[in-house]
Amino acid sequence: MSDARQIVIRPIITEHSYDMMEKNTYTFEVARNANKIQIAKAIEEIFSVKVVKVNTLTVKPKKKRVRIQQGYTRTWKKAMVTLKDGDTIELFAS
Repeated sequence: MSDARQIVIRPIITEHSYDMMEKNTYTFEVARNANKIQIAKAIEEIFSVKVVKVNTLTVKPKKKRVRIQQGYTRTWKKAMVTLKDGDTIELFAS
């Protein structure tokens, strides 16, 4: 995984992630095989910020059903990235 855009897939925009942005922590969906060091370097490269800490977790699949057909949602990896004080990421163009 050399390309930063292959490691960081998309930002996660929820009410909880908005609350964490006030504490300078941003949430992203990342590649499942990426480690914390690769995630930190990718965020620094894409957004030109300094990463202090990276917390990751694997989101487990949930059982879903459509009429008779049963299945599961996909497994994916979430990363909560804490930035240095003063650094911010502009997720939406104002």
